[in-house]
Amino acid sequence: MAAPRWRASGLWIWGNGQGLESLFSLVSKPFCSAAAASTSVNAQRLAERLRAQKREQDTNKKPVSTNPVQRRVQEIVRFTRQLQRVHPNVLAKALTRGILHQDNNLVVINKPYGLPVHGGPGVQLCISDVLPILAKMLHGHKAEPLHLCHRLDKETTGVMVLAWDKDMAHQVQELFRTRQVVKKYWAITVRVPVPSAGVVDIPIVEKEAQGQQQHHKMTLSPSYRMDNGKMVKVRHSRNAQVAVTRYQVLSSTLSSALVELQPITGIKHQLRVHLSFGLDCPILGDHKYSDWNRLAPQKLSVGTLKKLGLEQSKARYIPLHLHAQQLILPALGSRKEDLNLVCKLPRFFVCSLRRLGLEMPNQDQNENNEAKHLGAQ
Repeated sequence: MAAPRWRASGLWIWGNGQGLESLFSLVSKPFCSAAAASTSVNAQRLAERLRAQKREQDTNKKPVSTNPVQRRVQEIVRFTRQLQRVHPNVLAKALTRGILHQDNNLVVINKPYGLPVHGGPGVQLCISDVLPILAKMLHGHKAEPLHLCHRLDKETTGVMVLAWDKDMAHQVQELFRTRQVVKKYWAITVRVPVPSAGVVDIPIVEKEAQGQQQHHKMTLSPSYRMDNGKMVKVRHSRNAQVAVTRYQVLSSTLSSALVELQPITGIKHQLRVHLSFGLDCPILGDHKYSDWNRLAPQKLSVGTLKKLGLEQSKARYIPLHLHAQQLILPALGSRKEDLNLVCKLPRFFVCSLRRLGLEMPNQDQNENNEAKHLGAQ
């Protein structure tokens, strides 16, 4: 029977296997050194490729504009769009850095601007997508996904409550549904509400707006109208929903105001509709409800644009200045006291306050204003 054949370095070797161990040790050394050299070359090529990509990215980076308006636009984009097109892991990590409260039942986050809560057509990234990742970052790889307790509009920032299990999420949702949760929002408005404090109690209905581009909007459906100086009751729309908003001006100039809003009900876009159509003071950056018939960038006065460092042609970059500033959750489960959740303002909001000359109220002043308002009721 023929002995096994071995080939190495171009030679055929016949034998019974004796002495092959030493032979393999001889021929394996150049193979190992060749493999190491190959690995070194591959690593070097990868490093060179990465350096080339970095140089290309640096070359393609938009230079800082010398035009002050363009610089202002770049600043707004940097503040408002930095988390909208990132990897879900990056977004989840950012959310962990902004956690407002965490216990065995709840996790409260600071919702960033421009991120929808739920997915839908054209939505690349949303809050619900990253809840499983966020849970694992907080409780390890075996953690179950967090659950949403309520929702905020895509453009709204601020306090958002999540629950560790479905039962707790349902309990919190019931608190919202039965209006036991105190919700306070801050908004910058174009023009100043008159009077400076009050309640808007006007039903809201969704209608189709006629214009160059047909679209649906929420609008007022008042129960009364003025007719020759008299208040006349009008026919009630079957689709209209009761909507009540309490408001208080915290700071104002001649052309803008910082307003605290407390929605008593929770109708879609209620705060935006009541401010724009009820008080004629749309929220800064509300490009949908500043005009009933048009879907177009908000029109601002020359003075306001100058303070913001913008021109009307760049007004479309102004984000909605509506922030869920505070939530007060009543005692729930093992917690015997109310949970007061306060969220700091986003950078673009603070920047706009400074530019418009609006003052940030301190806590004592805010409480005094609220006490006066409640005493006047």
